[in-house]
Amino acid sequence: MCENLKVIRFYSPLRETGPGDPWPFSCLLIWQPWHTEPLTLKHSFLMSPELRHLVSVSPGQLTKKYSSCSTIFLDDSTVSQPNLRTTIKCVTLAIYYHIKNRDANRSLDIFDERSHPLTREKVPEEYFKHDPEHKFIYRFVRTLFSAAQLTAECAIVTLVYLERLLTYAEIDICPTNWKRIVLGAILLASKVWDDQAVWNVDYCQILKDITVEDMNEMERHFLELLQFNINVPASVYAKYYFDLRSLADDNNLNFLFAPLSKERAQNLEAISRLCEDKYKDLCRAAMRRSFSADNFIGIQRSNAILS
Repeated sequence: MCENLKVIRFYSPLRETGPGDPWPFSCLLIWQPWHTEPLTLKHSFLMSPELRHLVSVSPGQLTKKYSSCSTIFLDDSTVSQPNLRTTIKCVTLAIYYHIKNRDANRSLDIFDERSHPLTREKVPEEYFKHDPEHKFIYRFVRTLFSAAQLTAECAIVTLVYLERLLTYAEIDICPTNWKRIVLGAILLASKVWDDQAVWNVDYCQILKDITVEDMNEMERHFLELLQFNINVPASVYAKYYFDLRSLADDNNLNFLFAPLSKERAQNLEAISRLCEDKYKDLCRAAMRRSFSADNFIGIQRSNAILS
């Protein structure tokens, strides 16, 4: 019976936690009927009885590619240029867990789809009683990003703004408001982050039945609830990026890995050399600004002691 217990980690709100704050993933024991025997149970006699029932190997881990001495596997996603498709999947999965793990249904009228519908067709009341599946959230966000030609960085900033809204306004994202909250976060992120901002009227062309006045009102309320805090420091952005990668790994949404080719290695080396040169130039500029002709004596260097 204990063999069917599996340890998983589910996503909890990042809330822009600091380095010393708890890890944003929580452990949970769930019951899972296994159709095949877990691989590691063949060697379970090597483990203590306390650990034996906690060990399992998911199918995604068996097919995952790992680097070796002869071959290096890399994906095409970096913190400065994330993979768009995988990033949207991770962001929408985080939104899905926000909805699924909510404690209540606190909301505001401006985000309620029953008061401000996105379509002219009447949505059945039964629709608002069930949590949306991840694929529906992904399809909604992917459609907006594809039509507006938004970037993967914009998707990460969208999640930052969404979680800020839930924290500042003390509301929950639920079946009645998730579409309008996500739409408001995307609208704001596209204006702040992307060089070529998408105007509210452009979203009205994507969502045919929504009015510009409704978009303007939702944007204004969103900004007021955020207390106009739309700044996203590089440290916060990087934290979200790497936490989303961890979320993808935990849910077998693995990035597409490919062997490192000679051409790609040369490109990586060129990018690394460019960043290194920029860093050296910044250091030289900072050193020049640190001294003046009045108090310049010289840079003191300590002698190295070789033993």
